[in-house]
Amino acid sequence: MPVTTRIHQASGSPQELAEVVRATGADAVALPVRPGGDGPVVDVLDLGPYLPGGGGLASVPGVSADAGKIVPVPVDLGSGPIRLLLAGVGDASPSALRTAGAELVRKAGGRSALVVAIETRNDPDGAQALAEGVLLASYVFTRASEKPEDPPPSAAYLFADAEPLDRAAAFAGASALARDLTNTPSSEKSPEWMAGEAVRVAEDAGLGVRVWDEDELRADGYGGILAVGMGSVRPPRLVELRYEPEDPDRHVVLVGKGITYDSGGLSLKPPAGMQTMKTDMAGGAAVIGAMSALAALGVRSRVTGLVPLAENMPSGSALRPGDVITHYGGRTVEVLNTDAEGRLVLADALVRADRDLDADVVVDVATLTGAAKVALGLTTAALYTGDDDLAHAFADAARVSGEKVWRMPLTDDYRFALDSPVADLANVAAGKATGPAGSIEAALFLREFTGDRPWVHLDAAGPARATKTKAELTKGATGWGTRLFLTWLLA
Repeated sequence: MPVTTRIHQASGSPQELAEVVRATGADAVALPVRPGGDGPVVDVLDLGPYLPGGGGLASVPGVSADAGKIVPVPVDLGSGPIRLLLAGVGDASPSALRTAGAELVRKAGGRSALVVAIETRNDPDGAQALAEGVLLASYVFTRASEKPEDPPPSAAYLFADAEPLDRAAAFAGASALARDLTNTPSSEKSPEWMAGEAVRVAEDAGLGVRVWDEDELRADGYGGILAVGMGSVRPPRLVELRYEPEDPDRHVVLVGKGITYDSGGLSLKPPAGMQTMKTDMAGGAAVIGAMSALAALGVRSRVTGLVPLAENMPSGSALRPGDVITHYGGRTVEVLNTDAEGRLVLADALVRADRDLDADVVVDVATLTGAAKVALGLTTAALYTGDDDLAHAFADAARVSGEKVWRMPLTDDYRFALDSPVADLANVAAGKATGPAGSIEAALFLREFTGDRPWVHLDAAGPARATKTKAELTKGATGWGTRLFLTWLLA
């Protein structure tokens, strides 16, 4: 996985910085800049002897305590010239420290090692966030023939306890795995390929695994997954990953949409709409990423991950608008739009969670609707649930993980829009029955297949992809949901 920086504990203290720098061979050092009564202050080291003119912070233009504001200054702490990074940490909250860590590792690009002299040994949440920022911002995914200029430092030394650093490494590694899977081009990423990657992850992480091929899907009646995949020459799959600790406290089922490429099918997308569709399996990637870290983190819940995989393509054998399909469990659906395919594969998996797995809680995540982006933009996922306790638990986990959610209404008044004259329901509203409430309609559709179990639906069409590099996110796939799941499961 292309997280290129490794985290280490710094021995000694920030006040013994010169000695730490000599011991580590670092050529970059970060000092925290905090808000002070008369302006920004550095409380770790007397900078007077080192900064130009001996004038302290006042002699350095642009210094700010704002989280993630980094000002580089060349200095010599007694062991040779190095780059000093004056790093704004804001209110030193986990969010601010995550941002500071991320921007630090970018400003240290081209350096071999970075010492981060931000003391977090009495703040495990802050230590984890700071380390996560460093690690996630060092993520690189490229198929270019030349290596990137100014790569992230290979090592970062933090003044923190081992446990939060280990947890940060597990969180960041899981997120990087999800990003890798999502960023992989669809020319390579067939349903079969992704199922093979899930098997590899299971072997590495000590998980149980089962994969249904197209013949097994047909024999067992997974009509939604088969219908979406039948337009492609690359057949669908269903992956089930199992984590089973001793004496689990509950059984959680995570379901992730795994459309490895979405052309829209016969309801074809415009060309611009297809450009990011290699990432339409980001929900499935988040589930696989989270599952990969459960054992390392000692999660106490039994967790099953379900990832229905299909490629949605137009062809002579493709699903047609007006077709009626029979889902796993027997419900029938009239397909009015083949570009509303994610809910069709998720429906099969949700029925398995309800009928076969006896789940205590079911959570699904998907890049499902453009309507969610219209409602909430590109940084926040829409959260749907009828369970107030689950809504509060996920909101709390989102505040810690930094992966934002906003609860949306499951408006029963809109359910009529999914009525069909020829099937149990339709996959989209006919006409403009409820106006532009597409994200709500999709959630109502999925609810039909949950069997009234405690359930959360996360529509991550916006935050699953980043249009630019900022804070801990690198342009491209974000791995959204991976850290949210792990935070929630550990709460």
